Formats: sequence, structure tokens, C-alpha cells
Amino acid sequence: MYRIIPFRGFEIHVSLAMSAEDPYDVTFQLKGGSNLGVLGRAGHSIQIHNGPFTHRLAYFNAESAGQAAVDTFLDAQHEA
Repeated sequence: MYRIIPFRGFEIHVSLAMSAEDPYDVTFQLKGGSNLGVLGRAGHSIQIHNGPFTHRLAYFNAESAGQAAVDTFLDAQHEA
């Protein structure tokens, strides 16, 4: 399952994959903006740890992590 969540000029791409134990493992990827290398390896997905999760919790955790990453990036740009 896949979802794109717009947030402050970025897109948070969330992917869910079926897990062997519980419902879903989840990853997210940020797209948009410039100089995303500040957040790590640009263009790569980031796995959310402490899963697997239920469907609803998987999307919630990925959205929250993506929003925090965008906020960190925008704050780093603002202070530079």
C-alpha cells in the first residue's frame, strides 16, 4: 500500500509492506524541496523501527516521522 502526504511544500511517500508477524512494516521517503542531503541519503527510503504496525498506526508513524524530518530540514535551512 502506498500513500503520498503533502506537507509544507514536500511530499512524504509512505509504503506499507505485509510483515510475517503482524500486519505491516512501513517506510517513508521525502521528495521535494532542495538539498535533501541534509537529512541523510537523499532519495532513499527510511524504515520506521519498532514495528510491525497495524494499518492505521503504520501510516500515522510514517507521517509523524516525515513531518519531523521536514521541520528539521526547514529549521536547518532557516538557521544557515
